[in-house]
Amino acid sequence: MLAPAGLRGISLSRRGVCLGLGLLALAAAPSPRAGSYMGRAWLLIGESSRASEFLGKHVRDRELARLIAQASEGRLRAAMETHVPRELTLAHPHLLLMLEHYERAASSAAAGSPGRFAQHASSARDEEQIFRSVLNQLGLPLPAGRP
Repeated sequence: MLAPAGLRGISLSRRGVCLGLGLLALAAAPSPRAGSYMGRAWLLIGESSRASEFLGKHVRDRELARLIAQASEGRLRAAMETHVPRELTLAHPHLLLMLEHYERAASSAAAGSPGRFAQHASSARDEEQIFRSVLNQLGLPLPAGRP
């Protein structure tokens, strides 16, 4: 059997190594679903942090806080129900914890507790950093800015 024109000058062992490296690269590449997950996570993070920053400037507005708490509950529920690609199972709990802290922060503001709001908002930002760190270790960093 003749080798393809581009491979005629390459020894059989070299072809095996090239094929092995190619398969390894394909196996290590993130799945297409990881890209979809990353987009969803980026959107959830951006919306949550923007809402929390806005509420932080109006922390005594309990009606606004109730609205943001309801939206936060929806984002948390959506993240809990989303498909998580296998390669991101270590990172996803930190996204959930971040969203839960943002929901608790808004609920605390709605209950008239600005101190608890600040504690939960700070914990949410900490979880976001952990989430991003895990993603970086997996070679799947999120963009730096907000969507």
